[in-house]
Parts: sequence; C-alpha cells; structure tokens
Amino acid sequence: MRVYFPKRFIIPDSPNGPVRDVVDRLTVHADKPEVTVRDMIAGFGQTSFLPVMMAAALLVVSPLSGIPLFSSVCGLSIAFVASQMFMGRDHLWLPKFVMNQKVSGTRLCGALRRITRGADWLDERAKRRMLFMVRGPMRKGLEFMCILCGGAMPFLELVPFSSSILGLAVLLISTALLTRDGLFAATAAVLMAAAAMVPVTVVSAMAG
Repeated sequence: MRVYFPKRFIIPDSPNGPVRDVVDRLTVHADKPEVTVRDMIAGFGQTSFLPVMMAAALLVVSPLSGIPLFSSVCGLSIAFVASQMFMGRDHLWLPKFVMNQKVSGTRLCGALRRITRGADWLDERAKRRMLFMVRGPMRKGLEFMCILCGGAMPFLELVPFSSSILGLAVLLISTALLTRDGLFAATAAVLMAAAAMVPVTVVSAMAG
C-alpha cells in the first residue's frame, strides 16, 4: 500500500517558526497510547517534503533515538524523502514498513517536550542570508547530503552520537531550505564531517 501526500515545500503561516510548528504538529498525536509514523506524517496535511524530513530529523535528535532501531527508521524516512525531493517527484511516498512503525504516546510527548526549547532557539536565529547556499545547484547538493545522512543512519546504529549528529545536520538543512538561511546549511556540512569522524575515532580506539 502506498501513501501519497501533495508536494509543498513551506509550512503555512504559523504564530511560531517552522521548527516549532513541526514540533507542535507532532505533539498533537502524543495523547494516543501508540503513535505510528503514518499518524505523524498525516498530521502535516499538504505540507509535505521538507516538514516531514524535518520531523524525522527532530525525532532522531530527541531522546527517542535511544530506542533500538528507531534511528534506523528515521534515517530511512529521511533518505526516502530526500531522494524524492532530489528527483523532483510531485508526491511523497514512504514504504508500508516505515509507515507502520510505532512509538508510545508517553515517550513521544516526553521527547518533544525536551526539544521544544531547541526548536525555538533555531527559529529565533534563522534568517535570510548566504542565499547562494540554498539556491540552484547548491540546493540539490543539500538534498543529496540529506540522502547520505539518512542512508548512513542504519549503519551507525551502534556508534554513539553519530546518528544524532547526522539528524542535527538534516534538521539544519531543512530549516535552511525553509527559511533561506545559508549559514545553517554551511553548519550542517561541518556537522556531517564531524559525524564521519565519530566511527573512525571509535574504531581507532578499539583497535588501539
């Protein structure tokens, strides 16, 4: 079964910034005993690619990343969304096994409460700058970076902090594309480089 959502790249006007808006939309489902990925994505309605990718990235950097295989599911979601953005698809599709993944409403509520302040911090500092980083070929480059980040997460499941760093990079890229903040995009590139060094450092320490 395929689930499609109309293509939109911006979140409708909200009293909050785009990152906090995504957190608030996820929080709506936190009163349920169990929340599926399908529930969370459906809450965005017509706001599709970037908000959905941002939601997955937010969940990776939240305490929920401690749940076994949770980072892998979020990473695959990011990779699927980013690859469809990169290819210029008109509708978003996610596989059924991803859509049916569940998390308890209590854990989701607690995790979202912890990242609310960080979401507000990003919204307060995001602004239009370094526009060359989020336009034309550079935009495609950022989308490809998100594909790499999401695709790497399942392989880094057991490496401490690496998935969270990659999730933060995707979060910054999503925010950069929504707010046209090239500085956030550049920061994400630095974070990707840092994430690449984590497994190298861990392996070196184990070998030494």
